[in-house]
Amino acid sequence: QVQLVESGGGWVQAGGSLRLSCVASGRTFGLNFMGWFRQAPGKERECVATISWSLGSTYYADSVKGRFTISRDNAENAGHLQMNSLKPEDTAVYYCAAVPSGSIIPRGSIMDRLTYRYWGQGTQVTVSS
Repeated sequence: QVQLVESGGGWVQAGGSLRLSCVASGRTFGLNFMGWFRQAPGKERECVATISWSLGSTYYADSVKGRFTISRDNAENAGHLQMNSLKPEDTAVYYCAAVPSGSIIPRGSIMDRLTYRYWGQGTQVTVSS
């Protein structure tokens, strides 16, 4: 089992920045990917970024490319999402999620929420105009 705890959400004005962190505990040596998802009221949960835990390869949603940066610190068992140039449409609850190693990931599904087994409790991000 892996437990994920997010931090770093809050309120910011449009154009501002926030940095989210996710600390993993438990069987962290068994992680394959760590991703960040968000869910706004009335909308489906979507992946904004994900990173390979071993290789560091990154993937981003088009809506955040050039503004958000995902990273991981293997020594600290932590992942981070640096969010710059925030927009009101970025307002959502942000979730950290992880794929355990050994999982079979169908081609093209690394940003699909169904691929992720472990989830954090979420942290609110509010961007005002």
